[in-house]
Amino acid sequence: MNTILRKSVLGVAGLAFTGGVFAGPVAAHAADTTAQAAKPVTATVQSDKLIPHGVQGAQSRIDLDDEQTKNVKAIIAATKKAGMDERAAVVSIATALQESKLENLGHLGDRNDHDSQGLFQQRPSSGWGTVEQITDPEYSTTAFLKGLKQVDGWQDMPLTKAAQTVQVSAYPDHYAQWEQQAADLVAQHWNK
Repeated sequence: MNTILRKSVLGVAGLAFTGGVFAGPVAAHAADTTAQAAKPVTATVQSDKLIPHGVQGAQSRIDLDDEQTKNVKAIIAATKKAGMDERAAVVSIATALQESKLENLGHLGDRNDHDSQGLFQQRPSSGWGTVEQITDPEYSTTAFLKGLKQVDGWQDMPLTKAAQTVQVSAYPDHYAQWEQQAADLVAQHWNK
C-alpha cells in the first residue's frame, strides 16, 4: 500500500507541476496581452526603401506628445524641401530621437553637452548656426541634411554609420536603436 500511495502522490504532484508549467506562461501571456490592449498598437514598417539594411540591434521606442509629433512633421517637410527621399527622413528622425527625443532643447545649463541645442543637439561653436537657427526645426534639419549629402554613399550605409559621420557623437552606435520607430513615423507622416 505504501508504494501505491507514494506513486499516486507523485503522479498528482507531476500533473500539478506540468499543469503549472503549461498554464503559467499562457496565463502570464494572456495578462500581458490584456495590458497591452489598452495601448495603441503601432504597425512596424518593414520596407527596403525605409530600412534597406534591416534594423541593427535592439530597438527603442517612445510615445510622442503633440510637440514631438510636430517636430517629426517639420523634419519630414524640411527633407522634402531639400529634395531628399524617405530614407533621409528616417536617418534624420532617428538622429533627432537619439539626440533629443525629438524635443527642441534649449541650453540645459550644467546638464548641457557644451553648447549643444535643438533637435539634433548642434553646436553654434562648431559652425552649425546661431542658437536661434539651430533651435528652428526646419533650419536644424536642413543643416543636418546638408551634412548628410556630403557623406559619400550615405544611402548605402547602415543608419548609425551615416548619422555618426554627420554628428560625430561620443556614442556612435546609439542611433541604430531608433531606426524602426523613425521608419514607422516616416511611413505614417510622409504622405500627409
